[in-house]
Amino acid sequence: MKRSSIRLHFMAGSALVAIAAPFAVSTAAAQSAGEQASASMEEIVVTGTRIRRPNLESNSPLTVVSDLEIKYQGATNVDSVLNRMPQFTPDANENVSNGADGTAQINLRDLGSNRVLVLMDGQRLLPSQAMDVNFIPSALVERIDVVTGGASAVYGSDAISGVVNFIMRKNLNGIRADAQYSFYQHNNNNDSLRDLVRDSGYETAPGSVTDGSKYDINIAAGTDFADGKGNVTMYAGYRKVRPVLQGSRDYSACALDPTGEGNSAFACGGSSNNEYGSFTVLKDPVTGSPVNYNNTKDGSKTWVPYDSSFRFNYAPENYIQRSDIRYTAGAFAHYELAPSAEVYGSFMFMDDHSYSQAASGGLWAGEVYSINCDNPLLGAQQATALCGAAAGTDTSRDTFIGYRLTGEGSSPRRDSLRHTNYRFTGGVRGDIFDGISYDVGALRAVSIFNENYQNDVDPAKAKKALQVVNVDGVPTCKSVIDGTDPNCVPMDVFGYGNIDPSAYDYIYAPTFTRGEQTLTMFSANISGDLTNYGIVSPWASSGVGFALGVEHRRENLVFEADALAQAKGTLESQGSIKVNEVYAEVGVPILENMPFARSLSITGGFRYSEYTNDSKTGTVTKYSASTYKGELDYAPSRDVRFRASYNHAIRAPNINELFASQGLGNVSAQDPCAGTSPVASMEQCQLTGVSPEQYGNIPECPANMCVAQGGGNPLLKPEEADTYTFGVVLTPTFLPNLSLSLDYYNIKVDGYIGSVDPTLTINQCVQTGNPYFCDLFHRAPGTGVLFGTDGYVVGTTLNTGYLKTSGIDVSANYRFDFEDVGLNNAGRLNFDLVGTYLDKSTVKQLPGLGTYDCAGLYGPTCGQPTPRWRHNLRTTWEMPWSNATLSLNWRYFGGTKLSSNTDNEFLKGTPYIINRKLKAYSYFDLSGTVEVYQNLVLRAGINNLFDKDPPAIAQGLLSSFGNGNTYPGVYDPLGRTIFVGLTAEF
Repeated sequence: MKRSSIRLHFMAGSALVAIAAPFAVSTAAAQSAGEQASASMEEIVVTGTRIRRPNLESNSPLTVVSDLEIKYQGATNVDSVLNRMPQFTPDANENVSNGADGTAQINLRDLGSNRVLVLMDGQRLLPSQAMDVNFIPSALVERIDVVTGGASAVYGSDAISGVVNFIMRKNLNGIRADAQYSFYQHNNNNDSLRDLVRDSGYETAPGSVTDGSKYDINIAAGTDFADGKGNVTMYAGYRKVRPVLQGSRDYSACALDPTGEGNSAFACGGSSNNEYGSFTVLKDPVTGSPVNYNNTKDGSKTWVPYDSSFRFNYAPENYIQRSDIRYTAGAFAHYELAPSAEVYGSFMFMDDHSYSQAASGGLWAGEVYSINCDNPLLGAQQATALCGAAAGTDTSRDTFIGYRLTGEGSSPRRDSLRHTNYRFTGGVRGDIFDGISYDVGALRAVSIFNENYQNDVDPAKAKKALQVVNVDGVPTCKSVIDGTDPNCVPMDVFGYGNIDPSAYDYIYAPTFTRGEQTLTMFSANISGDLTNYGIVSPWASSGVGFALGVEHRRENLVFEADALAQAKGTLESQGSIKVNEVYAEVGVPILENMPFARSLSITGGFRYSEYTNDSKTGTVTKYSASTYKGELDYAPSRDVRFRASYNHAIRAPNINELFASQGLGNVSAQDPCAGTSPVASMEQCQLTGVSPEQYGNIPECPANMCVAQGGGNPLLKPEEADTYTFGVVLTPTFLPNLSLSLDYYNIKVDGYIGSVDPTLTINQCVQTGNPYFCDLFHRAPGTGVLFGTDGYVVGTTLNTGYLKTSGIDVSANYRFDFEDVGLNNAGRLNFDLVGTYLDKSTVKQLPGLGTYDCAGLYGPTCGQPTPRWRHNLRTTWEMPWSNATLSLNWRYFGGTKLSSNTDNEFLKGTPYIINRKLKAYSYFDLSGTVEVYQNLVLRAGINNLFDKDPPAIAQGLLSSFGNGNTYPGVYDPLGRTIFVGLTAEF
């Protein structure tokens, strides 16, 4: 048998699971599948081990998602398929806009996307820091294998939470074309939110919307040649996604803030950087303290005290779904030169261009702007409030200005995010002796990222445009007079709507950044089954299986930014990581076909790694790491199988964590020492760096967005993780169509690489006075703010405390044939359940501190909702007519509570009555397939059949991947998804 067919793994030949369990094939079903396939296959390759031999079964919890599930969901991106599985937590996705990098990531066990290893056909997909599963064309996925447990001994670094292995269609003999169209339909009928938006003077969302269309077209063609010794398969694909604005949905039509006693209700909030213009005079001419003003709404050049009525509703223009255009192409080929030598290779290409959009830019509070007191654009009252007795002189005064540019000539900010990826593989493999094979190969992957941030203000030009004097009755920039910038256009920010459109052309300036990451990998391995050599246990018929190998891997990063981007805080970086590894794996069947021991086997694995990290700026670090595993499998009978495993895994720091230059970025947080009536006392605030003169005079972080300093640390060491799994697989002979598996998992990651959460830093310093946290404050000199260019909380990467998660995975499959109850020609029903109970999700941020548990919680520190229980239950009716199916999926996502309402000292914060609990959600998806003509299959479906709204959440409670007052990766954000697709094979 050719190796191409061998690599079909244990699902080939499985009549039970290929149809009966399209969503997730449990390991129980996989066991049955392996038994059925063993008679027709020479060897089986299971994701999670490199040993190849007949009748091999997984000792690690393994879930398989078939291509039928992708079709039933109408998915055009594979991350959305995995995010619906209960073992996954949504990560970077198409519903993230402001701050997005354009990639799609997957996060297993809520341990982070950087702790799951992504493979394609058993090999690394892309450089670890440039991972983007948009690279995978969903229509060409044959299945997805998910190993939910550590696997670093088998695959190397990053496999702490597990492995996701995409198996592609690559041995076609004909033409396969697939096309799909989908869109969203939603009825906006949330009366309370519509009344709130209307009463706030904002425009409500349309009553009914149809938007967000997606087009996905793929074609693949392949042919055997040389009498079946070789095959070439080529593919090309195109996907287009249209954007959706937040203003089109009730829950996101305005930025939601809490209001009322105990934060018991919603108010339409927004940003103090408003379209009328807010001003903070940093040194009042009378009191010497900061004073907040706002331009009046009528356009007159008068300042009045700032209040919440001036806040800007930035929500409507923001994307809740980014626009995207993706092109993919590639080819797979192999040719058998001889029984002992088959050459193989592949090429893949992707160009993905996505745009994120956020509300109009402007002059941001936090940047210090100097205004001359004889500026002719100032109103008389404004000049007096700013300069006092110096009004009309050529002196200048420093201010914070929050002026949103919304007039004629302005545009929303847009971020052009373009990823271009190339991937090449090649090698030779074959059988060198009976039962012993080898594989020597190479991989090269290149990821190029180009970003162009548009319609944003150049602060340096804005500062020139504010230094204006009168020349013969004409307001003129000082920089024009002295010749330093003859293109300067005066900017009148002292009244609503007064800016000349030509000023936008002057102050708008795009920024450009470019990153290139490469992965080069060489590997060689030998694996085999020693049965025929007599290396067999006296009580077993199958011999010892083994795998030995060496790998060399090198990753390089070069990140460049233009001068303006650097001036705004984006810094350049570069570095490389070099890894040399050796590994071994041995599987020993001890007992077979004996009383009370149908099978008993053990498996062990070991990997040794040496790392050299080079920052290219003089810092070089070296270290080594060892990973290992042990597994036990025991089946007393056909009906039951027990398994247990232990894995010691590592994750080496990636290039960004090591070498990223330190810079500033916005984080969702509140400064308890800001405002006229600070939440924290003066004594508490002094611990954070506030002076008595500043207390009560510090401006609040705009839109609940403070600033944190992030960046790399070249002295980082690998994380180390210990993973334990215990499971039972039931395939009762008295119910031959039932399979059930229960698996307990426990994962602990020591010395995990991260940064101290800014919210935790703020709360801990204020509440406990711990000097470690208080020393992480860097308040802006003079003003004391925690935003802008000089005020921030330090949050660079370091090896911190530990992460720990544990729970139970449940998987069940059952097939009911109507013929068994006398209903002939009625087909059969297939039931497939995948569920996860989360017991613990514990974090210890730093050694010596206490812990907090986010299981069943969500909030500023815990992040996205992590319910105790999640499941998917798919029921599929296989009709005997026209090869048709009708499938209903029930997605259940348990309720969660607000973490800041708990008593845990590391979680508690400002209490909320509203959003104190997010209720459980049930979504129902209906889809079907029918063969309308020979080899022509039509599919259609509706996801979120009952058009359920996502929960509306106050913006201050959102953290990573929150957008539009909700978590759009967790909940269905846009209403019903209606899709129709067609697959043709020739």
